[in-house]
Amino acid sequence: MKKIKEFLHEDYLRSLMFGLQDGIVSTTGVVVGISTGVSNKEIIVLAAIVAVMVEASSMAAGQYSSEKAVHQMDKNGKHTDSLYVGALIMFISYLIGGSFSIIPTVIFDQPIARDIAIVFSFLGLFIIGYVKGQLVEHKPLRSAIELLIIGSIATIIGVAVGYFLKV
Repeated sequence: MKKIKEFLHEDYLRSLMFGLQDGIVSTTGVVVGISTGVSNKEIIVLAAIVAVMVEASSMAAGQYSSEKAVHQMDKNGKHTDSLYVGALIMFISYLIGGSFSIIPTVIFDQPIARDIAIVFSFLGLFIIGYVKGQLVEHKPLRSAIELLIIGSIATIIGVAVGYFLKV
């Protein structure tokens, strides 16, 4: 962990964590919500892939723009991270996060795919939260549980919307 901490600039850690968490939560919400509302696997996979690609691109652009504003405000030169590296980390981590629910949806049929996607996503959130806690040396188990709760809430919202708006 020490080697990772030395390598990982704090702004890059923010991009990595934000991308992974949002990629898992948003994509799982889409996959679970849509698969609750429709049973056509092709529609579910198409919607999930479109959502993850659009969101990953949007998040990377937002990362670049917001971090550029911080750099422009920084008159003391404290921010030494690369805007491009931060945006790339955001993009890739979002895609990785999205794969936690997309891969089971591609491999398995519904409704088991939905259940596996939820389990993989929750497990991913828990592990990412734990690793983050280890990296920042602050209560890894609490960090893992916190990230799991955040993801659970978003997934429940996706299920509810899909259930009530079935087509």
